[in-house]
Amino acid sequence: MTIDLTRRHFIGGAIAASTLPLPAFAQDKPVLKFSAVFSEQDIRAEMTKMFAKEIEGSFKLEPYYGGNLFKQGTELVALQRGNLQMGNIAPQDFAKQIPEWSVLSSAYLFRDAAHVQKFFASDLGAEYKKMVEDQLSVRILGPTYFGSRQVGLKPDKKITTPADMAGIKLRMPGGDAWQFLGTALGANPTAMAYAEVYTGLQTGAIDGQDNPLPNVKNMKFYEVMSQIVLTSHLIGYDLLTVSSKVWSEMSAEQQTAFQAAADKAMNWSQDEHIKQEGTLIEEFKEAGLNIYEPDVAAFRTFAREKYAGSELSKSWAPGIIEKIEAL
Repeated sequence: MTIDLTRRHFIGGAIAASTLPLPAFAQDKPVLKFSAVFSEQDIRAEMTKMFAKEIEGSFKLEPYYGGNLFKQGTELVALQRGNLQMGNIAPQDFAKQIPEWSVLSSAYLFRDAAHVQKFFASDLGAEYKKMVEDQLSVRILGPTYFGSRQVGLKPDKKITTPADMAGIKLRMPGGDAWQFLGTALGANPTAMAYAEVYTGLQTGAIDGQDNPLPNVKNMKFYEVMSQIVLTSHLIGYDLLTVSSKVWSEMSAEQQTAFQAAADKAMNWSQDEHIKQEGTLIEEFKEAGLNIYEPDVAAFRTFAREKYAGSELSKSWAPGIIEKIEAL
């Protein structure tokens, strides 16, 4: 990260004697490529721009939205290979390489955004972040909350319990943890890229999708759905990350400022998502969607039983669910 100014001033003096313009070497900043699956209309895109402005004195953030640089689920590997410096990574992607992490993407684990924040700020959360840093060479800056995930369907079929989800082709991202989440809701999980969901609903390739309400608005999924079932089965969050290589090359002062900038942006984004969630139900009702709450207790019980008997839970630390719930 340290620029050899003495050598560059020498080179600059030589160039100044020629007819070529003098490059602004002293103003060079490390470029951090950032990849995310969310669109540029997403609140988290504004979060990213806020973060970029906060760190612009030391770094230039180069954001790519909508999975345009790396597709959903491939960002973590890109970080590990050095092809990417920052990303907004789903906990399910960490679980692909660290099975213990799958518990953090299980249904009905976290109560709300504050609970997620409390976990990652706790000693227990620090253990999980250290797993990622030690095993994957990625530094987690914190969780980026984006709303409680709800089931949105095109078919006009009343959903009360998981039994009513039988046969429903529910779009889920690829990966075992994501696909199992669909199973834990009683549905038939169908892997599909985020950018293809609107067309998938429109054509009937899928019957539904699960996303927080702000995502439903941003991606206009409500235009091709008849109802939203308020299952609140997963507190949606990703992890704002930076490669360990980039982090280790910063000075202590840069690290402190970098983390503070991330915290400021993530907290703003969380507040904005919570505000939007509070208004969207009425907005979608006015758009003609049927919105209602099913038997959430039945969904929670069904999901817990599914996870308890799954291969995923075999990698979980004993008593981890109870420890997280107690926070």
